Formats: sequence, C-alpha cells, structure tokens
Amino acid sequence: MKIDIEAVKRYLLQLQDNICDALALEDGGEGFLEESWTRTEGGGGRSRVIEEGETFEKAGVNFSHVSGNALPASATALRPELAGRSFQAIGVSLVIHPHNPYVPTSHANVRFFVAEKEDEEPVWWFGGGYDLTPYYAFEEDVIHWHSTARQACLPFGEECYAEYKKWCDDYFFLKHRNEPRGVGGLFFDDLNSPGFEQSFALMQSVGNSFIPAYLPIVQRRKSMKYGERERDFQLYRRGRYVEFNLVYDRGTIFGLQTGGRTESILMSLPPLVKWRYDWSPEKGSPEAELYEKYLIPREWI
Repeated sequence: MKIDIEAVKRYLLQLQDNICDALALEDGGEGFLEESWTRTEGGGGRSRVIEEGETFEKAGVNFSHVSGNALPASATALRPELAGRSFQAIGVSLVIHPHNPYVPTSHANVRFFVAEKEDEEPVWWFGGGYDLTPYYAFEEDVIHWHSTARQACLPFGEECYAEYKKWCDDYFFLKHRNEPRGVGGLFFDDLNSPGFEQSFALMQSVGNSFIPAYLPIVQRRKSMKYGERERDFQLYRRGRYVEFNLVYDRGTIFGLQTGGRTESILMSLPPLVKWRYDWSPEKGSPEAELYEKYLIPREWI
C-alpha cells in the first residue's frame, strides 16, 4: 500500500500555520516566538510559543519530524514485532494555558508514524485527538466542544465519535488520583484501516476541527471577571495537568526516549502551578461543582 509521507508533512506544517494564525489573532499580543531545531539522530522541528500574551499565559504549537534507526521502548512495548525497525514520526502538538481561570486549558495532537525494515512492508499508523481541561466549567461550552468533535468524526461512521470519546476518557485518566484530567474529547491511535487515504482524511478532519471547537469557548469566557480565589484554584488544578504529562503521556515519554528537544517536549507544562496537601473543595462551592458535575463519566451530546 502506497503511503505519502510528504503529503502528511505538508498538511501538518500548514496546520501549524493555521492554528498559530488563529491563536495569535485571538490573543492580541505580540504573537508566537519561533525556533527551528535539528536532532542529531535525524530530523528536527519548528517550535512556536506565546508566553505572557494578552489572553494566553502560555501557548505552544510544535511541529516535529524526527527519524531514527530503532523505535524507543515506549513505541514497542505493546508491539514488540516493531523492535529493530527504523522509524519516522511526524506530528503537530499543542497546549494552551489561558490567563483567565474561566477559559479551559486545551491540548491537541495529530501525528503519523512509519516503521520500516529492509525487504518488508512498512508498518504505519496515524494517531491524535484533543481534550479540554476546564477549571470552572460551563455546560454549553462542553456540549459545543463535543458536538464539534462529533461533527469531525461523522464522515467516518456513526460509531467513530463514540469510540474515540471513550478512548479519550480512558486515556486522560489519572489513576493515582482516580479522576479524569478534564471533560475529554477525542483520542485515537494505531489507525491504519481502511487504508492510508481514509486514515489520513480522518486525521485531517480532527486537526482542522480544533480551532472551531476551542476558540468560541475562549471568546465567550476570556473577559469574565475573576479574583484571587479563582486564580488559586486554577493553579491547583494545573497540578493535575503536570502529573498526567510527566507520568502517563505517551508523547512526552516518546519524545524524551528518542532524544527529542527537551524545551519543545516540556513546552506543554504550565508556567505557574500549585500543589496542596490533602485539599478538597468546600461542599456547595463553584470549585466542588467541577468535581461533582464535570469530572465524572458522562455523555455530553
């Protein structure tokens, strides 16, 4: 089966441009700082970051295309037959941490892997998705988020959204806290059926739907008034984000194991965060509502 790595690369570079243009316009500040980098073992990338913007306290949108002679342990743990193959990995990954606690943090990633061995067919797959991590949640925002995700999946079958939503709920779950990271979204991996063109089309549909899913929420919430209490809770809940990324996240583990650029890999971490000992929200408070109404398994649409 023919695969077109260059087509995937062109799309992902354009996706990075499109997302950065939309976020920079919404932020209204000085825009993204860009750094291009190369990797000794093969490949490189283009990292773009906003720090202390008008709307976004930190926003990073990274493109990377890396290659190597052997896949790392994180990529072969569940697929030992791939050990010893050379690989290429291409992707766009982003994380947005807003100033305003009423605006959710969000993450998105779309990627393509191919593992090759002489005289054998290449093994390839697509992966990706996006998820939403609110601090003070609004049901209309979460419904909009999931409705947009469902629309992105509809051309690929009625079951597609339900399957990828559940996968997202299961994946972005902090086992040591026994709670989800947020209100979910989409997650898929190892996608290579029914073929390259259809799998590539699905990845593009997910990637293209991120801005329509996220920006309307930002626009509704970014001017809401908040105080020290809301900011304090935001910083506390950001701790969960850090815990997930450093303990469980496949992309972070893969990047570190392949000798990727550390600054780009850890760009996902928020600039400020708090941890408290054995804290829980006051019953009946807006903070408690997040746990009771949103950080639970639920169908939103």
